[in-house]
Amino acid sequence: MPSPLPRPHADAPVRRLTRGDLVPCADLCEDRGWPRDELRWGLLLSAGTGYGIDDPEGKGLMAACVLTSYGQGLAAIGMLLVAERYTRQGIARRLMGHVTGDTSLSLYATESGRPLYEELGFETVGRAERVIGHFRPSDASSDGVPTAGAVTVRPAAAGDLHAMLRLDTEVFGADRTHLLARLPAFADHLRVAEDDGELVGYAAIWPSERIHAVGPLIARDTDTAKALVTSLAKATDRPLRVDIDARHEELLSLLKECGLQADSGTTVMTYRAPELPGDWTRRFAPLTVATG
Repeated sequence: MPSPLPRPHADAPVRRLTRGDLVPCADLCEDRGWPRDELRWGLLLSAGTGYGIDDPEGKGLMAACVLTSYGQGLAAIGMLLVAERYTRQGIARRLMGHVTGDTSLSLYATESGRPLYEELGFETVGRAERVIGHFRPSDASSDGVPTAGAVTVRPAAAGDLHAMLRLDTEVFGADRTHLLARLPAFADHLRVAEDDGELVGYAAIWPSERIHAVGPLIARDTDTAKALVTSLAKATDRPLRVDIDARHEELLSLLKECGLQADSGTTVMTYRAPELPGDWTRRFAPLTVATG
């Protein structure tokens, strides 16, 4: 039965966040048991638009989220967080009401967040499975050496960006130039896959606490995706974390054979859109679930 008590913070003012809010955003993540990831917040607040509600007690932020727009009436919502001491007071709903305008939206929902999104009219269109662990290659492939299908994986160069953007727009279904142009500075390692001089995939790893997160992972097929992950794994001693579209069952099985273990899952949801654009068969993992 709903509580008859008033919700004093449900109408708290929402403001735009800036890079000056990096530490309060990271503090909010830590409050909810998430990695602080100030680097990721820096990317999100540069390429997207952050919204927040200040704590009336002067203790940083009460709540925050980020909207990353891709043009063509599409945007992704991520990092919707409410401080533990202010949960169940209608604050998340207030923040979502502020950002859900006329644009079609997508997001990756945790199990705890999904009921709210369903109440707001979001519909389930898919699922992502997160796997984590130390990657142990099951073959002898290495950087610069052709793998199955004559694909060669190598470190990305500045001259690859145009081809990456062209491939990404085709696969993602929208222009992410404003996001991917920041990828070389954001990622610790960036790889591309080529077949006879044609770029057929790319992937990156970026730091998140004591692990390396894999994303984006764009590839023409499962073998190419595995070759990219294998190359990236050889560049780090940290465990890997990757959120794989659950429809890519073969890649998930291969990653588990190489030492990664199932950790958690998220539900892919949309608002005012029957499905996500682009070609899911080549879209294996997002840059981060916060960017869609």
